[in-house]
Amino acid sequence: MKNNKMAKQATESKMVIMPIMVEAKVTQPISTPKNEDTQVRLSDEELREFKELILAKLGEAKIDYELLKSTLSLRDDNGTNDTSPTFKVLEDASDVISKEETAQHAIRQEKFIQHLNNALIRIENKTYGTCRITGDLIPKERLRSVPHTTTSINAKLNTLT
Repeated sequence: MKNNKMAKQATESKMVIMPIMVEAKVTQPISTPKNEDTQVRLSDEELREFKELILAKLGEAKIDYELLKSTLSLRDDNGTNDTSPTFKVLEDASDVISKEETAQHAIRQEKFIQHLNNALIRIENKTYGTCRITGDLIPKERLRSVPHTTTSINAKLNTLT
């Protein structure tokens, strides 16, 4: 009887660890099944077309960037800043805000130029137009509107959810 009571106490004092089931969200795969008809990369002719497009955008972006830099550095200024009265506090504040906005725009433009340069590197490596998430080809319409993109719309939407 004593052994039976001790066994009962031992089983009551044991801690039982039960696994907890957690519901996991399962999403649909974002890549489409590959078949032999699926194009793996853009053709050399298509790569040349996109290279011309990117080079044109890169030229425009560099011109804009240089204009923004010259605006910030006051290269084309006639040097009349110190001839006006110093009582124009509101105008000075407005100038500071304008310069900050111009600086932010210049930073965005510089980042855009870097993305375009990276796209040119991908063209040279013949990996341009391939989604970095799914490995599928990015639609040409998307590449024409955003030539520096590295993801397809499908992959971008699935990574946001």
